[in-house]
Amino acid sequence: MIDDQLARAHRNNIQRYRHLLQTSLTEFERQFVERRLSEEQSKLETLVSSCSSKVHRDQSDSLDTCDSFGIPCRHG
Repeated sequence: MIDDQLARAHRNNIQRYRHLLQTSLTEFERQFVERRLSEEQSKLETLVSSCSSKVHRDQSDSLDTCDSFGIPCRHG
């Protein structure tokens, strides 16, 4: 849940910075917005990467379970 909220916040910031870059800015302002845009994109990529590795790790840990609740399968 918190990961979803963080991702949404980063996406909103990225959208906001892209919109600002389409406006008339001084060179100083443009550099600042570009730097912030790069930082937000990096943070979002890191968040997505950490979430996907966690999902992969959770899936590999639950190979011997029958459902998402982690209940062991009865073999045989």
